[in-house]
Amino acid sequence: MLWDDFMKSDYHDWRGTGHSEDRLDKPGWLEQWLAIHNLPYPGAPSTKELDELRWLRGHMRRIVQKLTVHESADPADLEGLNRALSGGPMYLRIAESDSDFRLESIPLQAGWSRIGAEVATSFGRILTDCEPSRLRICENSDCLAVYYDETRNRSKRFCDDKLCGNLLKVRRFRARQKAAKAGGSSIPEVSDIIQ
Repeated sequence: MLWDDFMKSDYHDWRGTGHSEDRLDKPGWLEQWLAIHNLPYPGAPSTKELDELRWLRGHMRRIVQKLTVHESADPADLEGLNRALSGGPMYLRIAESDSDFRLESIPLQAGWSRIGAEVATSFGRILTDCEPSRLRICENSDCLAVYYDETRNRSKRFCDDKLCGNLLKVRRFRARQKAAKAGGSSIPEVSDIIQ
């Protein structure tokens, strides 16, 4: 999803090295990200345009943070999202291909304000068309990636069970082993050993 990949531009190393980077500053990242989502690359963004993208990302993160603790989104963050949406006015047209019709959105503007509007629209669809209560922040404190929980029972705790999930499972197992050797007689859980 466009919004999800955009949120990942604020990267934190999930392994706990402390390394983080703002991928918006990484040469080629923006162009690659837009190509993946079939959006035109409007050229290198100015400092102001980069700041606006970071500003939008911050509003989106704060909305998710509020939703994950069952609170209402801050009106200022919603206004920030609406401000980004206003940068991408568009018109609709009907197109035909292979005897099927489809509705296309044609932007009236080009540039980074349009990209911000596309991201805000993608995120807005999650808030309006899906279940915002399924938005999560990875429980790995080194990662903190935002994701949408699509599990049936809404039990997903990590952005990626094979990476963050297994990493924390191994850490808990090793901590119990260390505690047992230090004098406790804690027996590790079988589920932690098997996986």
